[in-house]
Amino acid sequence: MSLYNIFGIAGSGMSAQSVRLNTVASNLANANDVAGSEKDAYRARQPVFKAVLKDAQGGGGVAEQAAVGVQVTEIQQSEAPVRKEYQPGNPLADKEGYVYTSNVNTVEQMANMISASRSYQSNVNVVSTTQQLLLNTLQLANK
Repeated sequence: MSLYNIFGIAGSGMSAQSVRLNTVASNLANANDVAGSEKDAYRARQPVFKAVLKDAQGGGGVAEQAAVGVQVTEIQQSEAPVRKEYQPGNPLADKEGYVYTSNVNTVEQMANMISASRSYQSNVNVVSTTQQLLLNTLQLANK
């Protein structure tokens, strides 16, 4: 693997974690939303990642799958049930006086945000370290 490929791999990882962070932000922003029906209630979203592979020649001349990055394939909605609360005075309440709140678990979302932030920072460190290695290599070549 070339050192230049590392920039593409780490860049795709940063892009994927950025989508994850934006999704968490959207979930947290809608955590306290109220709707008049179960189908209109906000449901938590989660990105789905997929490794991007390409054929590479192995040491024995056999084609193998080599990872060259990651991509977001879709944003899935949570299947967890929404909460039903009795609030007859709420203007959004249905005929029985119930409102439906989102199924966002804020503790889970905060943990997800910390994980995505650390993953993003790890990819930044990979890019920084690779850049420094390339600069050191160039300096050695000029001596």
